[in-house]
Amino acid sequence: MKRRDFIKTSVVAASAAALGGVEVPEAVAADKAVIRGFRPLGRTGFRMSDISFGAGKLPSASMVLRAIDAGINYFDTAPDYGPSEDYIGEALKRFRARDKIFIASKFCSHEPYPGHLPLGSAKDAYIAAVEASLKRLGTDHLDVVFVHAIGEKPDFEAERQRLLDDAMLAAFQQLKQDGKVRFLATSSHGPHNMEQLLLEAVNSGHFDLIMPAFNFMKFPKVPEVLKAAQAKGVGVVAMKTLAGAKDSGADLGGVFEHAAFKWVLKHPEVAGLVVTIRTTEELKLFVQASGEAFAASDQRILNRYAALHGADYCRTGCGDCESGCDQGIPVAAILRYRMYFKDYGDEKTAMRTYAMVRDNAALCADCGTAACSAGCSYGLDVRALLQDAHRHLSFQAPA
Repeated sequence: MKRRDFIKTSVVAASAAALGGVEVPEAVAADKAVIRGFRPLGRTGFRMSDISFGAGKLPSASMVLRAIDAGINYFDTAPDYGPSEDYIGEALKRFRARDKIFIASKFCSHEPYPGHLPLGSAKDAYIAAVEASLKRLGTDHLDVVFVHAIGEKPDFEAERQRLLDDAMLAAFQQLKQDGKVRFLATSSHGPHNMEQLLLEAVNSGHFDLIMPAFNFMKFPKVPEVLKAAQAKGVGVVAMKTLAGAKDSGADLGGVFEHAAFKWVLKHPEVAGLVVTIRTTEELKLFVQASGEAFAASDQRILNRYAALHGADYCRTGCGDCESGCDQGIPVAAILRYRMYFKDYGDEKTAMRTYAMVRDNAALCADCGTAACSAGCSYGLDVRALLQDAHRHLSFQAPA
């Protein structure tokens, strides 16, 4: 094949993959990382790329176009993800096949994270949030809108009310009737009642998609939720799949990200996963896992990662230790912000969000019980991790 024809074939094949998941020629696949796996997204009728785009740290519109060229067709954004919606809007001006791209956003305000609309928000506030997203995205509809981050607070009934809020449901019905939103979804990375709240969503009949935190390091009850969702035709999109995304600096015997993705995708109920993509190198690396089967060698890689980081990784969605803290410190949330700072490289968001925590880890300095550490099912020195979090996340200069 001539070089010019090969380049042309490569571009066409990758674009064709983005437009419906056709088989990619072997010669093209060898040259370029492209999506090879597409799965039904519940009852939506859409086939989702198994590796999909989390746009929380989207650097540019060109990154969206590169992802589309690689075959990614699901983009997860939000009003409080910085300029993410604006960049996707810029990309959509150049990519005309809007019906081939699935865009997910959130019921959020356009403020620094977290901007989730709280319980008690009026119907008009939900509608206004979506209409503002549509304006930034330059499109006439969202494919799905999320009630985001259910389970961040320990009060189950309050979180359940936010999940099934009458004003939110009425707003969604009007938006759907007006053609501005197609589907409704909810997400949770815990740490409180994640599985129970997601089951509430599945069984309510209101939700078309759920997005749980799910990885090989915890979540033994999530498979029950996945099976319930599949039985109801509710699509499942996984997040937080890299178990902290820690750079071990050690040879694990293979590519950790590929092993972690393949572990999640070996569950047939999962339509796909979203992962934050910030660079062209990450895009290529992550997409290479698409369509690949989980193997024994992948499990060995995950075992080595767990051995290296198991004592330093707070299992997202756990929160078991918090009941032992008489100061009411939101341990899981603070250690998640520490993960954003130290492992995700998102220092600004982590520090800003930590500054909003009323009972923060400064209280740990005078704690004489360390009941949080004693209550950790995974043997973490929780008190030491909280103190480390405060040192990194506090705006105050160290003494």
